[in-house]
Amino acid sequence: MAGTFSVSDAVELAVVERNGFVESRHAGSAIVLGPEGEVVRVLGDVRTPIFPRSTLKPFQAVAVMTSGVTLRGEDAAIATASHSGTAAHVALVRGLLARARIPAAALGCPPAMPIDSAARDQVVRAGTGRDRVYMECSGKHAAMLLACAANDWPLQGYLGLEHPLQRKVLDVLERFTGERPAASGVDGCGAPVHAISLTGLARGIQKLTTSQTSSPFAFFREAAVLTEAAREHPWAVGGPGRPDTVAMERLGVFAKIGAEGVMVMTAPNGTSTAVKVLDGSPRATTVIALRLLADSGALEHDAVDQVQAELDLWVMGGDRPVGEIRATV
Repeated sequence: MAGTFSVSDAVELAVVERNGFVESRHAGSAIVLGPEGEVVRVLGDVRTPIFPRSTLKPFQAVAVMTSGVTLRGEDAAIATASHSGTAAHVALVRGLLARARIPAAALGCPPAMPIDSAARDQVVRAGTGRDRVYMECSGKHAAMLLACAANDWPLQGYLGLEHPLQRKVLDVLERFTGERPAASGVDGCGAPVHAISLTGLARGIQKLTTSQTSSPFAFFREAAVLTEAAREHPWAVGGPGRPDTVAMERLGVFAKIGAEGVMVMTAPNGTSTAVKVLDGSPRATTVIALRLLADSGALEHDAVDQVQAELDLWVMGGDRPVGEIRATV
């Protein structure tokens, strides 16, 4: 049966330590590319395809932005977000839909409750319940629908692999990663997801996040706009306390988490990493990526230490910390 790399091809990336005893171990693979795209470090199997999950969102957003849709600032950031459903996030999603008078019912992502606890409590108190706009991928879906409206593409079926929008996404992904997907599936939000290698993913993210607005090519100009928007408005990409947001706010990196233990990150100097934790847990992916970038010299270790303290990686014993989740790379 087709699938990603095996346990025997993975290496230990992080551990869960309780009272000095290693309680759990997270195995996976990772790659680090230097500022010029050179391979700096490889851990485990980085050639076998993985489903990148939400780390595909930057490519999907660029596809929208090169389809006649102008996204700038917070609007661009929400298009690449895995947001927590706060009122501010929902307002951005509704704002995108309102540009073309698209009803929220057209969103192809499933109804959900906000991830943010305060926002979720507010919804419960209001008695309104689950809604598609609260789903963490609704910004991406709203942007996709806006591209359809701008090009007279049908809104119905916009998530199908043969829809013009999804063909555009695939073209963008292949241009940036230099790979043709080994397989395609359906992501948790209903959009297509394409299997590529960690090497291809790291290469693609680095090209995207180091693009320049002066480029003669629209793909790279819009990629530069997207990267700048995410770094300037990290709250929109995640939300209060979310790992992506914390890392971007504190260290100026570009960070994008994906379900099932995937993470991509680019330091300000262009050094980039792609990580896949094999058991699918996302809890250590941010600190793994940060440590890889620090070990490569792209981030200061002291600064990463300070950010790690904000990532809620403590292992609790009653009401006090007795250990932590830490990278072992």
